[in-house]
Amino acid sequence: MEGRKRVCPQSATPEQIAELPGVGLVIGESVAEFSSRPENRDMVERMRAAGVNLVEERGPAREGPLSGLTFVVTGRLERLSRNEAESLIKAHGGAIGSSVTKKTDYLVAGADPGSKLAKAESLGTHVLDEAAFASLLAERGISV
Repeated sequence: MEGRKRVCPQSATPEQIAELPGVGLVIGESVAEFSSRPENRDMVERMRAAGVNLVEERGPAREGPLSGLTFVVTGRLERLSRNEAESLIKAHGGAIGSSVTKKTDYLVAGADPGSKLAKAESLGTHVLDEAAFASLLAERGISV
């Protein structure tokens, strides 16, 4: 798990949990609050004792021209589906977030982007329309 942060939610602060990729402070607070309740800790221990694997095993992070960058894709794209855009990003080493946070590098915004666009603008996140996204990919040697 080189390069990946590991956090034990039962002893982590909301801020530590929020540092994980794709997790913001609101989710961090919810996880910490859940983990602080004795009945929830007992349930997790019973699951662990019953053999439930509570740790996601991942292979090494994929390296590529988008390594170290986190993208959120929202709205309706013309040339690619959102799933195709996300797969392309992951295939070239980028990470995908489900919500815009201060750790998001780029928001790829298609038609009808919703609240994610406002959040990105308030955080100063780079917002790319589909043409700018294609240009970024081309600059990094990725063909669409």
